[in-house]
Amino acid sequence: MADHLDLHTVGDLLHHYPRRYAERGELTRLSDLPLDEHVTVVAQVADARVHTFNGGRGRRLEVTITDGSGRLQLVFFGKGVHKPRSELQPGTRAMFAGKVSVFNRKRQLAHPEFKTLGAESGAEAVEAFAHQLLPLYPACKQMESWQIQQAIDTVLGPAGHEEAALAGLIDPLPDSLREGRGLATLPEALRKIHRPATKTDIALARDRLKWDEAFVLQVALARRRRADAQLPAAPRKPVPDGLLTAFDARLPFTLTEGQRRVSEEIFADLATDHPMHRLLQGEVGSGKTMVALRAMLGVVDAGGQAAMLAPTEVLAQQHHRSITEMMGELAEGGMLGGAEQGTKVVLLTGSMGAAARRQALLDLVTGEAGIVIGTHALIEDKVQFHDLGLVVVDEQHRFGVEQRDALRSKGKQPPHLLVMTATPIPRTVAMTVFGDLETSVLDQLPAGRSPIASHVVPAKDKPHFLTRAWERVREEVAAGHQGYVVCPRIGDDAGDEGDASKGAASPSLEDEAEKRPPLAVVEVAEQLTKGPLSDLRVEVLHGRMQPEAKDDVMRRFAAGEVDVLVATTVIEVGVNVPNATAMVIMDADRFGVSQLHQLRGRVGRGSAAGLCLLVTDMPEASPARARLGAVAATLDGFELSRIDLEQRREGDVLGQAQSGVRSSLRVLAVIDDEEVIAAAREEAAAIVADDPELTGYPELRTALDALLDKEREEYLDKG
Repeated sequence: MADHLDLHTVGDLLHHYPRRYAERGELTRLSDLPLDEHVTVVAQVADARVHTFNGGRGRRLEVTITDGSGRLQLVFFGKGVHKPRSELQPGTRAMFAGKVSVFNRKRQLAHPEFKTLGAESGAEAVEAFAHQLLPLYPACKQMESWQIQQAIDTVLGPAGHEEAALAGLIDPLPDSLREGRGLATLPEALRKIHRPATKTDIALARDRLKWDEAFVLQVALARRRRADAQLPAAPRKPVPDGLLTAFDARLPFTLTEGQRRVSEEIFADLATDHPMHRLLQGEVGSGKTMVALRAMLGVVDAGGQAAMLAPTEVLAQQHHRSITEMMGELAEGGMLGGAEQGTKVVLLTGSMGAAARRQALLDLVTGEAGIVIGTHALIEDKVQFHDLGLVVVDEQHRFGVEQRDALRSKGKQPPHLLVMTATPIPRTVAMTVFGDLETSVLDQLPAGRSPIASHVVPAKDKPHFLTRAWERVREEVAAGHQGYVVCPRIGDDAGDEGDASKGAASPSLEDEAEKRPPLAVVEVAEQLTKGPLSDLRVEVLHGRMQPEAKDDVMRRFAAGEVDVLVATTVIEVGVNVPNATAMVIMDADRFGVSQLHQLRGRVGRGSAAGLCLLVTDMPEASPARARLGAVAATLDGFELSRIDLEQRREGDVLGQAQSGVRSSLRVLAVIDDEEVIAAAREEAAAIVADDPELTGYPELRTALDALLDKEREEYLDKG
């Protein structure tokens, strides 16, 4: 149990809640038994015999029962023979529950549950047995649900005496909160979740247990926020008429209302003497980079340095290119022709040559470079800053907590932190996962961004739709534009860069389409160059290429020397080619909803409208097609992230990538329990403000220690 289900203590076992409940169901007459269904019957034993087989080593008990309307055979094997053999004597009346199967053209129940009925047992006993709610537990091959139930029954003791077994439990909810919210006590909740008499019992128990999870987690986050507020940081206020003012003056457009509002929130945080912790989320193309750049320039004005961490080299180079272009001579501080209030913007990646790298490191340590953009190469020990004031992390979900922490430790005192993500996060998830970050949302697209039309292409049902998709790509190229074709993997072997399978909802074997390996870049590119796109300039891009080769392809694509780029999800974030208007996503069902939304954001970045075609072999009625239909129907990333979560549950959200430790949520569903989470956050904030050390709440402290085992504590410290 410990190894397979991570259940080590009695407490772990009691908090291993049933996934659902089965009812034995209405009583059925033996003459009316339906095949393959679970039934409950009341009958009398007519006959019981033990047969041996395998030379006497195997034993089988056959029991014949009758209820006046018909007869039925029950079979028990192996060790399961002993109890029924002693209890089911001919003439005994009993209730039996199990699944009806056929053997030798006769109906039978194999290993049914049974309960003998004394002469005095009336209709109530029969009804109680038939309608009892049977808990079904999350189980595994080595540990079946019924074995888990046996273990829990052993802990709880005989029915009606559970309170004694549960008396020593530590209840994390303060009495005042529990009574004020009308919640059950912990012993009552645990009794009712494992041994419910009615469905109301289950609802009461779940309401209470959800509160435990939400509240303890929110207390942990509230304490985290409070501790952060105590840390010292250097306030960074931009000087009037400095670098930021000069930059704003040369912008060829005005900032959107949203960009102005979010910038104000960020500058207010930067001006305080404790570190900013802000999550900036916005749709693909909502102008997050512009907001982050203005924050970095403000910090440089105030005498500090800013570092921007990107998840891939392609993205770091792209950010470096677009930021130096936006800044113009302001990015050439100290150089001939550079502006006098300018600064140096350096790039630092793992694949740089030794000389360029040495120069970049020197510029950082002397303070010559005010802004550095790089990959995790920035985190290495030899990288030292003159005075690191702000860390911007792009695409949060791709950076481990340890990496952010390592970069933060490079400041003389903790630098301010701005985390950006283009995967919109529903408010509840933000409150649960990033509860220690303040959140800013950019929900307007800047002027000049074009709408994106999205359509599902059912390649198997309607092959002519796929033919038409390639015609559309050719039409876009003929009009002077470019296109992407995205595939779930690179080629060679199925276990390669298929980022899609990582981000996607787990594949179900809905149909043959799921059984073939996902389409690969290398193969698709070859088919396209020989077939439907034969006279176009087609190139491939994937994560296994050498950095120089990748950069070369991206540069030529951006320069318009490539018509169609066949790529994996390496283009998912940050790639900005305004002339690319068409995207065809092959095997779109292999990608998660949020990932499809991210990919789609690569087109329609210029003045021409974008087109995104989601190609799938999945049948019309499948959940995968419904998911793709949802993506095609809306461009609202928040709406899509909700759909994504409802389908994937939040194990992914609170799993390794987000929290450095597996999800601790058992009954709380981040999307469905919005009100509980919001209320728990308020209660937690009030308690922590009143008693930061929780001296008056010893039980709550114990529950926190259990939640924040070493691993999770470290995560919160770093997060």
